[in-house]
Amino acid sequence: MSATPFDKAAVLVEALPYIRRFAGQVVVVKYGGNALAGASEDDALQLFAEDIVLMRQVGMRPVVVHGGGPQISDLMQRLGKVTEFRNGLRVTDSETVDIVRMVLIGQVNPQLVAAINVHGSLAVGVSGEDAGLIRATARDPELGFVGDVESINPTILQALLDDEFVPVVATIGTDELGQAYNINADTVAGAIAEALGAEKLVYLTDIEGLRRVVSDPDSLIRQTTPDELDALMSDGTIAGGMIPKVESCVHAVRNGVRRAHILDGRIPHVLLLEIFTDEGIGTMVR
Repeated sequence: MSATPFDKAAVLVEALPYIRRFAGQVVVVKYGGNALAGASEDDALQLFAEDIVLMRQVGMRPVVVHGGGPQISDLMQRLGKVTEFRNGLRVTDSETVDIVRMVLIGQVNPQLVAAINVHGSLAVGVSGEDAGLIRATARDPELGFVGDVESINPTILQALLDDEFVPVVATIGTDELGQAYNINADTVAGAIAEALGAEKLVYLTDIEGLRRVVSDPDSLIRQTTPDELDALMSDGTIAGGMIPKVESCVHAVRNGVRRAHILDGRIPHVLLLEIFTDEGIGTMVR
């Protein structure tokens, strides 16, 4: 059953106070390498781009940060190179870091930029290598060119935001000698949100949010605090690939970001549902 004109008007009225509250505020959105909504990757990209454009048009200042793990693995397989992971991190030799740069800067970033720019000349793609945006250090010699964020220089992002563009950031960082490093995109998103003093940090994932009991959908955590998340990580409730996201949420909220959100990106227009409705969706950290 389609929405009536009265339903549509009610939605707009409900959104109005949120539009006012978040006008001029920075929102950092981490978009995963997987297609997170719709029936295909193209559908997912289109829905995501529509959300980002609407946020921009009502006065918010979105920054998109992306990874590309599945695409990197796919290209490595096609090139006949075996992917090795240690504790969830991709071992990255000199050849692999070149492949990572090719995928993130040459494939995923332009796809996101193009999807947003269907709606106008809004998005600009940048890499952590540009203008010293992401300074990296090696995490572990055994992992090769896998980096940690040493610092964020947000100058280029501020300039783009001030000129009313939407920055789309590929998460390659460099050290003081210019060596490129592959960096976890969840960690980068949190660090960028802190550097920009963002109002919100949003992670789009393939789960509905965090649960107190992993196997129980009814235990979804709607709102939580950094202290509670510390406890859930300590007791093993939060584990695996969710740890970088949750650690970044906790660190960001403790360092100036007002709210962090973990959302199910498979839900069409999930960003709008979380930001512009009373009920919201997913898990919010405050």
